[in-house]
Amino acid sequence: MNTPRLLLGSTSRYRAELLRRLAVEFDTCAPDTDETPRPGEAPAARALRLAVAKATAAAGDRRDVLVIGSDQVAELGGELLRKPGDAARARAQLAASAGREVRFHTALCLLDTRSGLARTHVDHTRVAFRPLDAGEIARYVEREQPLDCAGSFKCEGLGISLFERIDSEDPTALVGLPLIALARLLREAGVVLP
Repeated sequence: MNTPRLLLGSTSRYRAELLRRLAVEFDTCAPDTDETPRPGEAPAARALRLAVAKATAAAGDRRDVLVIGSDQVAELGGELLRKPGDAARARAQLAASAGREVRFHTALCLLDTRSGLARTHVDHTRVAFRPLDAGEIARYVEREQPLDCAGSFKCEGLGISLFERIDSEDPTALVGLPLIALARLLREAGVVLP
């Protein structure tokens, strides 16, 4: 039986960079997904719903393909943290996070269009920020420009200096794609990994 093609249902350069670590060939596709939060929806449930929706949307009418959908929801004190989009909002997010814990729920869906089977996983990561002053925050935002990152930092870059600790089963989940879980799901689907 031939291994189906892999399709990453995302235009995130961060997710594509992570997936390249598994040394597999893949295509990318922008899923058309409504990401509007639902009233009362828990952050982890929202991340999982969107990961499945992205995989389903990216799959479309394709056959013989494994589609990867992923979504990440960040929360601070029960409030969602979105991508800031500009420097002022990034500074405000980091000021609110300083000395506190931010939780990241990174969901993954591997949809096998051959069988219709959707394998899923949700990683939960806790990031403890150290106390930060306004000068540190401004310098960080200016230098790294984390405007397209939920939580306003890049842990794979200079953002690591903002933390006291990270608690996670999979360090890649914080960047946006939990590779340990993905490798397991791919093997379950018959993909041979090194």
